[in-house]
Formats: sequence, structure tokens, C-alpha cells
Amino acid sequence: MARAVLFDVDGTLVDTNHLHVVTWWEAFRQAGHDVTMHDIHRAIGLGSDDLIEHLLGKERDRDQDEKLSAAHTALYGTYFERLPALDGARDLLHELASRGWRIVLATSAGGPELTALRRAIDADDVIAGVASADDVSEGKPAPDPVHRALELAEAEPSDAVFVGDTVWDMKAARAADVRAVAVLTGGIARADLEAAGASAVYGDPAELLSHLDTSLIAQMERAG
Repeated sequence: MARAVLFDVDGTLVDTNHLHVVTWWEAFRQAGHDVTMHDIHRAIGLGSDDLIEHLLGKERDRDQDEKLSAAHTALYGTYFERLPALDGARDLLHELASRGWRIVLATSAGGPELTALRRAIDADDVIAGVASADDVSEGKPAPDPVHRALELAEAEPSDAVFVGDTVWDMKAARAADVRAVAVLTGGIARADLEAAGASAVYGDPAELLSHLDTSLIAQMERAG
């Protein structure tokens, strides 16, 4: 079986979380909902359906869900040509691949959005696969995206590490029995990430890269 590093994308490899906050806020505003940006920020990392339910509740008018999601997609889509990769993201993926790790992305994005994210990362030559929202019945914090990423990587949970930026990422990894590492680039507090299951927390992909030889990943390499 292979060793694998599974990556969330939004907020972990590409600097998009605050774009999602603003475009979801505008989508809710257009539909007549007053939702604070703080609350939206804490929900980023959930799939669209789960995010809407988390913010508006189970008793909401579900007939609005599709319109809300479409509005967010249209608003966010205006940024597709200029999504910025986070510092060190591409170099981190290439370094891990050179060490023999299989790289798989686990993201709630799909379609043109996923294409734009992969273009921003610019590392398709070392990405072995993508577990997208279209591949699973439940998104994070359910373990389904991590399980699918493991299948694509042909790796066991004990031979994998998940890297993400939200509590939803950490909870999904923990539910799949995969050790997790977090980055702070999604804007979530270190203590919250650790409480959700992060084994280690780094400032950004560049910091993880610079500390790779002392990281959980290196520990797994030495353990064989």
C-alpha cells in the first residue's frame, strides 16, 4: 500500500476562505437573510447544503437552497481567473511527491471551481487524484471525503496524513482514523484546530515545508 498525504484545498492550498465568506454573505443578503460574516467564516469548509443548514437551520425554507447555492457560485466564479495559491503550496506538494508520498486532494469543490483551484495550485503533475463533492454522499465533517481520498491513494488510514485548515477538516480526518495536520491560513484559531484533532499546526504551507523534517510526516517516514 502507498503512503499518502491528503489535502483540503480551500484555505489550505489556495487563499480563498475570505472570498467564500464575502460571496456567501452577499448570496444570503440577496435572499433576504441577515447572516454575519463571522458565522459564515466558521462554517466555511462545509459543503453548500450543509453550510446553508448550519447557518439557517433545519426549519428554513428549503426551496431557497438551490438559489442560494447558485448565487454563491456565480459570485465566487467572478474570481476564478485570479485565485491565489498560498505561499509554499506548490513546492510542498512537489517535495512530498519527491519523497514518495502520493498526493490526493479532498475538496467540496467541483466542476469549473475545482478546475480554477487546480490551476492556481499548478501541481497537476504530482496530484494522483481528487475526491470531490461529486464523489461522496456526505461532506466534511463526515469521513466520506477522507475515505474516498484514501481509496484514490490506495492507502490505509495508518499510512496517511490529512492536511486542512478548518475544524471540519480535522473532524473528518479523525472520524476516518487518519492523523491530521492543520494550517492557520483559513483563519481558524490554533486552539480550535487542536481541539478538533490536529496533531500539529503550522502557519501556512511554506512553514510546514520548512519544518517537514521534524513533522509528523517525517516521523512516519522514519517509522517505515
